[in-house]
Amino acid sequence: MGAILQSLGRTVAAGIVLLVIIIILMGALTGHFIAFDKGWWMFFMRWLHVLSGVMWISLLWYFNFVLIPSMPKIPDEQKPAVSKVIAPTALFWFRWAALATVVTGLLVAGLNDYLVAALTFRPPATVIGIGMWLALIMAYNVWFIIWPNQKKALGIVQVEKDEKAKAARIAMLTSRINTLLSIAMLYCMVGQSHGGF
Repeated sequence: MGAILQSLGRTVAAGIVLLVIIIILMGALTGHFIAFDKGWWMFFMRWLHVLSGVMWISLLWYFNFVLIPSMPKIPDEQKPAVSKVIAPTALFWFRWAALATVVTGLLVAGLNDYLVAALTFRPPATVIGIGMWLALIMAYNVWFIIWPNQKKALGIVQVEKDEKAKAARIAMLTSRINTLLSIAMLYCMVGQSHGGF
């Protein structure tokens, strides 16, 4: 077990194997095996949407609840470990999780025939539409405001010291905007199908 858990790739692979075992066992116990029909693909896409969304929002909240408040407490000689190693890796997963969440969410809405209704705020998809637009704004912020400014702030793109400080502030404030939006977005996403509205 130790060899599996010491590697992220092996840990994820083991998680997928565990999932397959559970699916097979549940099929054997209930007599209901997966039928790879439209219903299953709708469910599978929703699962991928939730999986990528958990990664995206978890990283957003990690940045805002842990990393940003901790940076002033880290001695200057130790900050390169964060800015050169941890932050770029976290930002890689952050931006791709945002894209995966949006793409799978749009696919879920399309497969369930409410994409146009949601994006145009038509009942009964008004609430999920609000959530979708909030998520689209957040994803735009990730790719077109936070990431370009973080590249400057982290020194991936070389800029003058003043521009670097300005970029760091813009990235932080936009990340805070996304944190603010995420609270309402998550409520709308869950509220549509679970009675919040």
